[in-house]
Amino acid sequence: MRIGFLGFGEAGFHIAKGLLAHSAEEIVAYDIHSETPGRSEIIQRRAAEARVRLTRSNAELAGAADTLFSVVTCDQALTAARQTVSYLEPRHHYADLNSVSPSVKQALAAVIQPSGARFVEIAVMAPVPPYEHTVPMLAGGHAAADLVSMLAPFGMRVEVASTEIGVAAATKMFRSIMIKGMEALITECVLAAGRYGAAERVFASLAETYPGVDWPAMADYCVGRVVVHGERRAREMDEVAETLRSLDIDPIMAEATARRMDWSAQHGLKARFGGQPPTSYRDLVDAVFQPAGRD
Repeated sequence: MRIGFLGFGEAGFHIAKGLLAHSAEEIVAYDIHSETPGRSEIIQRRAAEARVRLTRSNAELAGAADTLFSVVTCDQALTAARQTVSYLEPRHHYADLNSVSPSVKQALAAVIQPSGARFVEIAVMAPVPPYEHTVPMLAGGHAAADLVSMLAPFGMRVEVASTEIGVAAATKMFRSIMIKGMEALITECVLAAGRYGAAERVFASLAETYPGVDWPAMADYCVGRVVVHGERRAREMDEVAETLRSLDIDPIMAEATARRMDWSAQHGLKARFGGQPPTSYRDLVDAVFQPAGRD
């Protein structure tokens, strides 16, 4: 089984690294930014660390692999498919792992179908880095069961959600209302509570109402996700909001979550923390409210 990654950002890097450490013999990847100044260095470094061979085009990628994992940014999923489809053949599986709406997954299937390649939607159900290739996933489409059986020997945890395209994406999307909503809520809570020195008492009160949760640790984790991944998560919540509108549901919470995620990006918090999550939610409070030059 020859595996190729279309896009080689964080998700592709960690999945490929895990696969190669497990049993995969060779993995190839193509990233449109592999020669873009400021981004190529990261891509090249990741490829060298994971022992992934970088190809120079969509055509070369398709020629070198039978199963393609699309792991681009969500706003580029359709573009990537359109740029690749003319090089696909019936021997290919094209699996889209991007966090897009059910309707976009269906549009992707329509793009790929004329090539004869088998389209599978994949919903990644947890952060990739801790799990690498074993991150829980849901698959959808008529070719989903076939692909899942092919991936099982590599230790990948992929479950068939439905033969209908869109069900897996909907499952992930509506889970995001809770997960990313909690991240936004906790970030907003600690920003305000930290300013008044009230955070510890807030967490103690929450522990009375919801026992069993380590609220300070939860705050540290959620704040880190907002700081490092805010911009990407905002775009994912835009997709959620659009899907809710299509169901005649007013996306009040989804839109608010996207605003808080965008706030993180607009304030340049990822760069201020060197691309790493803050050690503690207190570090975020200090970074946002402490005047420059103050001890």
